Amino acid sequence: MSPEDGITRALVDAARTVRWEELPAEAREVARHCLLDFLGVALAGAREPLTEILVDVVVRHEKSSEAGLLGRAERASRLSAALVNGAAAHALDFDDTHTMMNGHPSVPVLPALLALAETEPMSGERLLAALVAGIELECRLASVIGPGHYAVGFHSTGTLGAFGAAAACAHLLGLQAEQWAQALGLAGTQAAGLKSGFGTMAKPLHAGRAAATGLLSALLARGGFTANPTIVEAPQGFAATHAGASSTRSLERNDHLQVRATLFKYHAACYLTHAAIDAASALRTAHRLAPETIDRVTVRVAPGLLAVCAIPEPRTGLEGKFSLRATTAMALLGDDTADPAAFTDSRMADPRLCALRDRVHVETVPGVPGTRAAVEIEARGQRLDAEVDTGVPARDLVLQRDRLRRKFLTLATPVVGTGGAVRLADAALRADELPAAEELVRLAQTG
Repeated sequence: MSPEDGITRALVDAARTVRWEELPAEAREVARHCLLDFLGVALAGAREPLTEILVDVVVRHEKSSEAGLLGRAERASRLSAALVNGAAAHALDFDDTHTMMNGHPSVPVLPALLALAETEPMSGERLLAALVAGIELECRLASVIGPGHYAVGFHSTGTLGAFGAAAACAHLLGLQAEQWAQALGLAGTQAAGLKSGFGTMAKPLHAGRAAATGLLSALLARGGFTANPTIVEAPQGFAATHAGASSTRSLERNDHLQVRATLFKYHAACYLTHAAIDAASALRTAHRLAPETIDRVTVRVAPGLLAVCAIPEPRTGLEGKFSLRATTAMALLGDDTADPAAFTDSRMADPRLCALRDRVHVETVPGVPGTRAAVEIEARGQRLDAEVDTGVPARDLVLQRDRLRRKFLTLATPVVGTGGAVRLADAALRADELPAAEELVRLAQTG
């Protein structure tokens, strides 16, 4: 099979033909939502300890002014800006997610595009079109290699995200199809990220590395750097090594753009904890449950969640984001899990939280979606239950826009002030009208 007939080229062809003016209105609107939400979580993550370390270790030694760091005054090389902004935006685990990708679609892609926008003049419309192209490719790639990739232990945000970032940058740079294939080949040979890093600073680093890898891959491909243009399906290629697949699935025709199926977080924890949080919160509110009356809580979820978010006794705020027991207990105690500040080391050590956490038991139910959870509470002779599935994309995009704008303003205002947050939100939600996409970075910097 020639490179032109393979899976890698089919992925290229599907993403390379994305044109903003041809996209359905709903896809364009969700792309704006992705941009708004990304900027909010990046600003909120700008002062997290892991971001400070990256700035100290990487940025301060460069003395480059190519690209800005979101929520900060420093500037860096465009590759380092992609790295730091990507890690910062994933630091709180509050960014968007996608069930087909089994990861976070925007956080590897947008840092690369925004860093590129400061050195390659482009409109906001072109940036948004490239974002859609990047999300399309990483999600289609996920469908091609199958669930084995995530199940064996790879973090799709870091691995598939590197491909998505490379595709988005290739789209923005207007590369030819052959250059696209080389860019994906370069991304594939660098793609990395292990789920064993969940609950540590390594997880956000995956997103930053994916953004920088994708940007570097596209720039190198433009310059003539070569790689395997059949990287997905090649013997010992990405599918074979990263998913244990001797051959890939065929790329099915799909006229539904994957950006439309993006899911957004309203709790600052792993998305796979959200259904249990919502179910527990609903029971607490409906029955006015007092925590001291609760004898036992049973959370029933898909078996795969045990390898992602089942840290039994989290000791840090980061670990708490990946603990079904802790997040369910927080919901039953009335904690505001939409506030990133709720997840602290001291909160995880709180005796009242720990006592309730230890009464939460996680059971698995084969065959249910990872986004569905059933919560059963035994409280002084009562047996209460609720079930929630958070894997359904919003039908009402006006409501989603309003919810995301409120979330954005909550996250951004402490960093850029009330006026600055409003101006940046307005710019993001009309980004396709901006003559220069770099305006977004200018509005998101401080100092």
